[in-house]
Amino acid sequence: MITRNSISIECVQGNIAAQPDMDAIVNAANAQLRTGGGVAGAIHSAAGSGLEEEARKQAPISPGEAVITGAHDLPNRHVIHCLGPVYGQDEPSDELLASCYRNALRLAEEYVLESIAFPAISTGIFGYPMDRAARVAFQTVLAEIPQLHNVRRIRFVLYREGDHQLHEGILREMAGDTETGD
Repeated sequence: MITRNSISIECVQGNIAAQPDMDAIVNAANAQLRTGGGVAGAIHSAAGSGLEEEARKQAPISPGEAVITGAHDLPNRHVIHCLGPVYGQDEPSDELLASCYRNALRLAEEYVLESIAFPAISTGIFGYPMDRAARVAFQTVLAEIPQLHNVRRIRFVLYREGDHQLHEGILREMAGDTETGD
């Protein structure tokens, strides 16, 4: 975990749909905001059918966009749905991916949320290389910190241990040694 401007950023291994201490979780959504596989499937399964029903009213969304819904049967207040870019197809992929993180944080601010949990957006079926995606994510989040007044905790939830270790190392590298801690 690192701390910047009294905002903590941490990486954990786990299930994005099982983060009861977070005000919002982020869904790596599809354009139609429907139940899918991977992160979207796990979130929709845990949230119940009401999530898809509410989310579909805001569809379609474009790569880089984010929308917010209630959390339904999840233990959180909200779900923020982001459509990440398909790597090698949606360009400029780095900017579109950065927009996902930026727009999710701005929605969290707008809805006065104190904590938000992100998955590794676009790294599943959308094919974004995990290390490159992590660098875009952390660069964006670190750049947004000065604009955050409500958000105090940012969590990256990685399903696999190897992905967790990769993210942890990149976060420490990008944040520098002076502000890291356990």
